[in-house]
Amino acid sequence: MFDIDELMKRAQAASDAASQQLQESMEKSRKIAEQAQKDAEKAAEDAAKRQNDEGQAAELDAANQQRQVEILGQMFSPEAMAQMAVNQELIQQAVDEKVAAAAALGAEGMMGQLFGEDMGVIAAALETLAMEEEDGEDEERELDQAMERELYQVLEEKLAQLDALPEPEPVPYARDDPRWGRFGILLSGIISTLNNHELGGMDVEEHIPVMEQQIVSLVRRSWGINGRGELLDTIRYLTREGYTLRYALYCEADSQEELLEEGMDEEDRASVCRGWRFVQYFKDRYLPDFLLGWDVGRAAMLARWGCYLGWITEGEAVGVLWELSQKAARGLHSWREFAESYLFGGLMWKLLCGDCAAESYLGFLADAAVDLLTGDPDENEGQWRECPWPAARKIGFQP
Repeated sequence: MFDIDELMKRAQAASDAASQQLQESMEKSRKIAEQAQKDAEKAAEDAAKRQNDEGQAAELDAANQQRQVEILGQMFSPEAMAQMAVNQELIQQAVDEKVAAAAALGAEGMMGQLFGEDMGVIAAALETLAMEEEDGEDEERELDQAMERELYQVLEEKLAQLDALPEPEPVPYARDDPRWGRFGILLSGIISTLNNHELGGMDVEEHIPVMEQQIVSLVRRSWGINGRGELLDTIRYLTREGYTLRYALYCEADSQEELLEEGMDEEDRASVCRGWRFVQYFKDRYLPDFLLGWDVGRAAMLARWGCYLGWITEGEAVGVLWELSQKAARGLHSWREFAESYLFGGLMWKLLCGDCAAESYLGFLADAAVDLLTGDPDENEGQWRECPWPAARKIGFQP
């Protein structure tokens, strides 16, 4: 059986290694910058001494340039001078366009052109470090039972916020309705929004080496998946077991001791205990099937990532998303409920991992769901609103 805890350990180890390498590089850069600052200060002192002489030289240069213009005016006709001015303007325009194109690439784009596929690894390391810095304040607190209770309250507030969102009524989909394909893509909506992925088709990003390497790094770092076999095993786990089964097992346990296994280390035991307390708090209100959105949403994202990387074919990805779509439509009733399930599973995951940044994570998930349901299409938002949830059917499909 797929071991999610082991994957999390592997992902954390990779993240720690990337952060350490980046910190070492940043320290070297700091020393270089300090030396450059000293050199710049000395150069400034030397420049000040030469300032008076240079001022006189500048006046002389200006006079010489004016004289050159006068000479050119004598050598060329007014028409030739006008053409030279036009040519100069065209050259300047071309230079400006190149500068604008370089600026539009941004730092990541420029680095990508310089370093190619290696930039994906660098970008992943930078992203990991940035996330660690953002979460620093949360990590100062210990994830004790008092904080767990606070997180339960935050979750309930977020669920109420999502439940109040406006949403179109579900509509019937015929079996061959093309909207099923769109619906399957949008099941990955929350993760796609958090990662600024495209939601218009199967591809999550443009196919360029730097982006492909960045997605590879993301999948390896976050999931411990390195290729086709592991990808399909993980999708199979999420669709057949996932957190839905884990939640059910924790519901059935009368005590946390029933879930502890011989040989577990202290960290794993603490993880199980946090998960059991979470389930005991909510089990009277939420049944295991409520975790369906959390499992299905992540499986849909993995299918799209796998297709983008060429680990599975587009036909295979379409088939996976079709099955996930049917599963979601049978078990859930709206995009709001799907989003609530995602937040619910997200907090359980964070508690099992012992992540003190769970509150900010819930905020990110809720914001993504709000954008998908109520956002402005001109801002590349509101995709869920434009694709109504498939209405439940009693028997078979509508003709």
